[in-house]
Amino acid sequence: MSKKGNKLIKIPSGVSVSALNGVATVKGQLGELTVKYPVNVIDITNEGDTIKVSRANDEKLAKSMHGTVQSNLSNAVTGVSKGFTKTLKITGVGYRAALSGNNLTLSIGFSHPIVFAIPAGIKTVVNNQTEIVISGYNKETVGEFAANIRAIRKPEPYKGKGIAYSDEHIIRKVGKTAEGAKK
Repeated sequence: MSKKGNKLIKIPSGVSVSALNGVATVKGQLGELTVKYPVNVIDITNEGDTIKVSRANDEKLAKSMHGTVQSNLSNAVTGVSKGFTKTLKITGVGYRAALSGNNLTLSIGFSHPIVFAIPAGIKTVVNNQTEIVISGYNKETVGEFAANIRAIRKPEPYKGKGIAYSDEHIIRKVGKTAEGAKK
């Protein structure tokens, strides 16, 4: 049995969930999300203020999709009620970010600025040019946008320069001269 798949999903007030023909629709105050699932394999039942995801049979596909559908549905419920946030920190001399209209402009050591178009449903805030806060109701979109920004200049291990998540711990290395001085 799937431990993740057997967990009940609590529906907060102001959120409605309906499952019909392989598509679960979740509506809340922040937006609307849909979760697709295989109809003949997974059953979604609404039990008052909770949702239960169960398997229709014990085939391999049903076992593999049970936890996945439950997790995606749980993320959709959380997203439309609370939302998701990722925070990126920019470290480096002269490295900075700025918002201009619907674009995020990064100056991070290249000969030209990097411009990102902010996707629909994403709210981006730049605090003091070195902190980017990305928020939205779709966990996948928020995470993908944050990962694309971070991939431009990942933090390097010697000085820590680059773009990192705020909760990320960068393992620092000792340089050659400091290591050579010990011998």
